[in-house]
Amino acid sequence: MNESTPSPEPTPRQGMDYSEIADVQEVHAAVQREKREPRVGHEPLSIWLIAIYGLAVFFGGAYIGRYSGNFSGEALDPYGGEMPTMKKAGGPQGAQAVAELSPFDRGKKVFSANCQTCHQANGLGVPGQYPPLAGSEFTTGGSQRMGMIVLKGLQGPVTVKGQQFGTAVMQPWDKTLTDKQIADVMTYERGDWGNSASPVTPEQIAALRKALADHPNSFSAPEVLSAPDEDIPGGAPPAGGGASPKPGEAANPGAPSKPQG
Repeated sequence: MNESTPSPEPTPRQGMDYSEIADVQEVHAAVQREKREPRVGHEPLSIWLIAIYGLAVFFGGAYIGRYSGNFSGEALDPYGGEMPTMKKAGGPQGAQAVAELSPFDRGKKVFSANCQTCHQANGLGVPGQYPPLAGSEFTTGGSQRMGMIVLKGLQGPVTVKGQQFGTAVMQPWDKTLTDKQIADVMTYERGDWGNSASPVTPEQIAALRKALADHPNSFSAPEVLSAPDEDIPGGAPPAGGGASPKPGEAANPGAPSKPQG
């Protein structure tokens, strides 16, 4: 027995069937209507806000261009001129005076680089370890004892300002520093922290270095104290050049010459 199979009913379509619409304009209009609606936060900027941003960028660039000083080294100079430290004194002698430091200032640099770790920046040293230089009898006395310590070093017990230092060790500087550096640092130490001893010249250190050439080891405190408490002989030559007088001439031009015969 043949039974006819019922045909399935057509399923309704979702949306619009564009194939059934002949008019192209109606198709496009339908597509535009089905587009996603714009969300909050994607609105175009206001024309006034764009104008404000543009003015801010313009005036900011103009301000930087006017007050940046072309990014040069003189940009921070309020007077727009040469820095005071760069101004040179008139004449060659003035220029040399500006460029060259005093022995005291040079000695302070040598002290900071080599001596400050032990004796401290205030010259008081470290109690029980490193003797002080401020008010020390070795620093404020004659320069000979101090020069012996600086050139050849010091080891063993020593008493400074009534305080005992049982294991004081001072390294020798004769092979590390020049005569000028040693003279400068001694001049600084003898003139700072309330000290007011005489300065030291490179010629004095050169003379003392020559006198101690046969002493390879460091000194002990008794050896230093056995030396006279006086300045190192052999200072700077006389200002007139120190030329020796010729035979037949008097050593002092102002003194009468001895009679010949």
